[in-house]
Amino acid sequence: GSIETHPTLGEVVATLAGWTHGGIRLAQDQIWAKPPGASPLIFHRDSPYFMFDPSDLVTVWVALDDMEDELGPLEYVVGSHLWGDGRYGSANQFFQPNNGEKLLYSAAEREGIPKEHLKFVSTAGLKAGGISIHHGKTWHGSKKNKSKTNPRRGLGLHFVPAQVQFTKEAHKSKLWRSYLQQHTNNNGNNNDFDPSTIPMS
Repeated sequence: GSIETHPTLGEVVATLAGWTHGGIRLAQDQIWAKPPGASPLIFHRDSPYFMFDPSDLVTVWVALDDMEDELGPLEYVVGSHLWGDGRYGSANQFFQPNNGEKLLYSAAEREGIPKEHLKFVSTAGLKAGGISIHHGKTWHGSKKNKSKTNPRRGLGLHFVPAQVQFTKEAHKSKLWRSYLQQHTNNNGNNNDFDPSTIPMS
């Protein structure tokens, strides 16, 4: 089967997340392609973009290229999944010409953490086909792709507990509204997920 809904990956994610009852769903998959010379990816959290209740989210990132330093591999802020939601961590524009750290530093300041005390873990060295897994509230981003010839590509898989339901805010979302309309038309209940769009794993 495909990697997105492979039962082994689903079991790993569910175990790490503590989702031991009811299974998990693939809420979204996406390709992240950072071409040569591309700007930094702003530091952000994934959870604010997913309008589900409960808000639990786990992201699996699959490297499609060897993550060399010059490509601008993903970096994670250690312990940031425990921070509060004072600055939610969503951005309208993901790629920015500076280092994309403004939202991150604002969130750290709210937590009483000076930016020089932040600790980062990089995916540099991860080979094509390797994966990294992070909590939906983990702050992460990446630096500029300094390569003149090589892209930095990855597959992002976003998982949620099987029993989630859409929030009221989802009705106003350009992304999730279409899912709501489709589910309502197909099932008569907008909390019954169509397995072809938000499948079990």
